[in-house]
Order: sequence, then C-alpha cells, then structure tokens
Amino acid sequence: MPLEQAFIDDCPYGPGGILIDDILLIDEARGIVRARMPTHAHLPITREQRSHPQHHPAHVSGGLMIHMTGVIGLVHLYYVLGLRHKDGWIGYGVRIKSARFHALASLDAPLVLEGRATQVRHLRGQIFVEYDFRFTQDDALIFESRQAAMWTNTNGDTNGDTDTNSDTIANATGVTQVQESSEQDLRVAGGNG
Repeated sequence: MPLEQAFIDDCPYGPGGILIDDILLIDEARGIVRARMPTHAHLPITREQRSHPQHHPAHVSGGLMIHMTGVIGLVHLYYVLGLRHKDGWIGYGVRIKSARFHALASLDAPLVLEGRATQVRHLRGQIFVEYDFRFTQDDALIFESRQAAMWTNTNGDTNGDTDTNSDTIANATGVTQVQESSEQDLRVAGGNG
C-alpha cells in the first residue's frame, strides 16, 4: 500500500529522511513490517559519493542503510505497536548487536526493507524492542542486522503501562512471559550503563 499521509505527517523525519514509498507487509501477529525504498543517485550520503565504475561503483551508502533500520523501526512503532510520534513517542537505537553487508546495493532497483521484532519488553513506561533487519534487492540479500531500540514517551504518557516491577516480554511467536527487571537491566537497556 502506498504510504499513508497520516504516517508521513506523524513521522519525525520529513520526506527526505523517510525514503520509502510503499508498505509491502504489516504482520502484527508476527511483528514483521516490510517496505520498499527506491534507489537513485540523489539519496542522502549516496549523492556525495565520488564514484568510479571500477574502483568505487555508485551504490546506496551503508550509513544510509543503518538510518533506514530506524525508519523501519518507525513503521513498526506506527503500524504494529500502534503508537504515535504526535502523542510523544520517539525511539532511539541503543545497540547494534551485529550487522553485515553482503553486497553493494545498486542504484537501478528498489530495496525491500524488512524488520522483524524478535522481542518486545515493556520497561517502566518505555518499550525495548530487539529487531532483525533484512534488506534485499532483486531477491539478493544486501544487508542484515540485529539491533535494539528503546521507545519512550516524551510526554510521560505510558499508554496505560504503569507496571514498575516487571517486564512483559513477547517474542515473535506471540508467547508472553513476565520477567523481573533489575535496575542494572534498565540502565543497560536504556544505554545509560
């Protein structure tokens, strides 16, 4: 489905930072989102490349792909978690656990960007999500990573989440369990440890 105007209006990035043009999949039950990103020579960072056909072929910048994991996280926040930036929700990456570039992304075909939440934890009004990302181009794997993000409400509204003694953990299969949190866990998850 084409990007909804409501999503564009709610996003903390303008169109020059969103860079996707189509939502291909929203699977709330499995926590998966997939979107299409057109590629071209005028993409941020990419446009600054001093390309050479043999020594440095034109390609989508790796730094831009890291940015796009955040955009896919915003798609997950909006469509799967049902939370809105306009209501104060914002997220930041707190850890890149692994990242691998398998191939250069050319500028002649769109990328398909997929994000899958492997764990969602509610921690004292914040939401900690671990993601697996896979970016492909013409069915070839270009980039994959495992990353974590912390979503927080800058208005102090926790959307009804007032549990301060435990974490709710949901994995991709929908199994939910309760796990005790320690202050150390919260410092590490929040990136302040």
